Amino acid sequence: MLRILHDTRYDFIKPWRIAIGVTVAFIATGLIFLGVHHGLNRSIEFTGGTLVQAEFAKKPDVGELRNTIDAAGFRGAEIQQFGSDTSYTIRAAGHQTTGGKVENTATEIQTALEQKYGKSSVHIARTEIVGPRVGDELSRNAMIAIVISLGITLLYLAFRFEWRFGVAAVIATAHDLLSTLAFLAIMRLEVSLTVVAALLTVIGYSLNDTIIIFDRVRENLKKARPEPLYDVLNRSINETLPRSILTHVTVAAATLSLLLFAGEVIRPFSWIMLFGIVTGTFSSIYIAGPVLLWIERRWPRNAGGKAGSSPSSAKSAPPRPTSPRTPVGAR
Repeated sequence: MLRILHDTRYDFIKPWRIAIGVTVAFIATGLIFLGVHHGLNRSIEFTGGTLVQAEFAKKPDVGELRNTIDAAGFRGAEIQQFGSDTSYTIRAAGHQTTGGKVENTATEIQTALEQKYGKSSVHIARTEIVGPRVGDELSRNAMIAIVISLGITLLYLAFRFEWRFGVAAVIATAHDLLSTLAFLAIMRLEVSLTVVAALLTVIGYSLNDTIIIFDRVRENLKKARPEPLYDVLNRSINETLPRSILTHVTVAAATLSLLLFAGEVIRPFSWIMLFGIVTGTFSSIYIAGPVLLWIERRWPRNAGGKAGSSPSSAKSAPPRPTSPRTPVGAR
């Protein structure tokens, strides 16, 4: 694979307008789904609900247990083994009655289990209520975690490279976040703390890809070749292409295995990770690159000059020899 992809010269930046149009349409579709369904499909951690710990006389079949809970009207409930192989916790959101009160979810689950396994074969050890206040706190903490991660990223890239690279990387990461939320809305995946962990993982994965490309851009800029930033970006992406392909294929294979064989609990995490590989690669090329070109044209590093390095004009701008400290594409 490395030999096949060696010394490629693809023009990745050229179709940036088409790529941005596609991603804007996708995000807009996600927003429409959010409006139609009145927000994301949040799990019990965010909406509140009931936790039931059930102990069985003998080890139950998890598939039959899930089917029993689904048939009782609690589809998407989280079922996890708790200690021994005969003890399980069931987390389910309560139904809403016309009066606006939550029905006795624990009683309904207990009735369904007793009808399936018999009263003498199942025992409800404990029940707990997760109130809306806990859900609100978790939602707020999740958003704070994402905002802090973006802020630290901006500071790191501004320190390691310069502020232009930092702003471009953060905008690309914000795109990943929005597109992933749109994917959640379209697929109607349940948003749990596991999904929040997947979102943070996607952010880190995408940033890693963007930083590797930007690091190669910085190295190529130091070579003082007389070429515009447009060509430097394209060359940097091509030079990192073999590494990107190997990394993405490996991660996608592992994630696909989780999606197919890991079960219901981990499936939303797997979907987000698999989508994150696609959107992270996309944003590193078609969002971060064009944004960096636009910033360089708008605010050139040489205050007295005008950088001819926008996606539409940088490639045709007449190059001049530059020093390592002079921005490529500046006139």
